[in-house]
Amino acid sequence: MHIVIMGCGRVGSTLALALEAKGHDVAVVDQESDAFRRLGTGFSGRRVTGVGFDQETLLEAGIEQAGGFAAVSSGDNSNIISARMAREQFGVENVVARIYDPARAEVYERLGIPTVATVSWTADQILRKLLPPGSEPVWRDPSGCVALAQVSVHPGWIGLPLTKLEAASGARIAFLTRLGEGFLPTAETVLQEGDLVHVLLRDDSADAAEAVFGAAPEVH
Repeated sequence: MHIVIMGCGRVGSTLALALEAKGHDVAVVDQESDAFRRLGTGFSGRRVTGVGFDQETLLEAGIEQAGGFAAVSSGDNSNIISARMAREQFGVENVVARIYDPARAEVYERLGIPTVATVSWTADQILRKLLPPGSEPVWRDPSGCVALAQVSVHPGWIGLPLTKLEAASGARIAFLTRLGEGFLPTAETVLQEGDLVHVLLRDDSADAAEAVFGAAPEVH
């Protein structure tokens, strides 16, 4: 996958190197050419000097071929403008923006742009949001059989009890993140719009479970 990263600070450079190590093609954009020194001599991706929400700069970085875009500069406004441009103008499927103001982050999550709002969520957390759902488990048990992962859920499940989702998928819903706060669901918990769903599932049934999450519920 070709991935464009705006911002070559500590998070951006760490993210770029981690993605390249996983075999992805990476382009990094920053206004300061000196920032690219953080990438080291071993980085083989593109280094593009310019403003991350400038159309010509994004085109030079290969935004038209990008499957992912991460805005991790030091400015909230720059990050959200560039993220919206990548999503809305260039149709990039996987977009994430680093936002320092948690209140603003909540607003942009509701607009469909995943955000990272706390400093403690570093490049590893952005990596999990940037790549396709299920590709990067948050945790795996020592035997390698059971994984904890964030999954995408079809809008058709909104308004239904989580117990129905568990019964259909065979997975265990470990917790939800709602409006930026995590909580443990009960038997009465209903899926709401904007919920982030984290599930425990076996590796040998992960594909089937994710297919259930990604499809509308069957009508009986």
